[in-house]
Amino acid sequence: MRPARAVSVATMAILLSLSTLVAAAGSASAAGVRYAALGDSYSSGVGAGSYTGESGSCKRSTNSYPYLWKTAHAPSAFADAACSGAKTGDVLNSQLGILDSSTTLVSITIGGNDAGFASTMQTCVLDSDSACLNAVAAAKQYATSTLPGLLDQVYSAIHGKAPGAHVVVLGYPHLYKVPGSCIFGISDTKRNAINGAADVLDDVIAKRVANAGFTFEDVRGLFASHEICGSGTRWLNSTTLPIDESYHPNAAGQSGGYLPAFSAGV
Repeated sequence: MRPARAVSVATMAILLSLSTLVAAAGSASAAGVRYAALGDSYSSGVGAGSYTGESGSCKRSTNSYPYLWKTAHAPSAFADAACSGAKTGDVLNSQLGILDSSTTLVSITIGGNDAGFASTMQTCVLDSDSACLNAVAAAKQYATSTLPGLLDQVYSAIHGKAPGAHVVVLGYPHLYKVPGSCIFGISDTKRNAINGAADVLDDVIAKRVANAGFTFEDVRGLFASHEICGSGTRWLNSTTLPIDESYHPNAAGQSGGYLPAFSAGV
């Protein structure tokens, strides 16, 4: 029995040593991450409150998924250039400066403003069903015809500035649960049209991301039942003040929807 026990103790010691080495390696890997966050208001955290003073009108929130991931994982470097209202051209012209050859992780949401998200929502909230459908059709046309080339430029530039980085591109959620629990507000015709525009936008983004060799994370499933008019805790603002925070994820949407999606992509 003694030799067998000796072997058992020796085996346990080896396993413990291996576990320690694996844990140390994982910790070292996490400590070596150099993370840069790019993109529009869905990445800056507009609608989630707790905006940093330095971000000004970009409204970068400490409740946004980039900040939440940074707080949870303590990367060795973190820089956030995401900005409210950003389009693909803004990423190219003013956000890529935080990237370099040492960057190992990048996150981004982009394309919604290029496709006219804000103006389309304004039309759908204030005007008739037909006006909304026309605005959505124009947004879809732009998303399928013009946006792919713009996204290709952004993704190519990111790769050029940070060739060794793992890039996670996140999509956009449905804004509405249809049919849902809302008694007032816009019609289900408009809500379905707006959700359909999100589907087209996400499909376009996903295809360009795959072509670039990056990782796409779809948030629509995570937001299911948490949309406006959904049965769960609401993760998206409806019409609210300040007006620019309307139709954006609140703090719960950032932590419950975007953070898990980004973490899965990492």
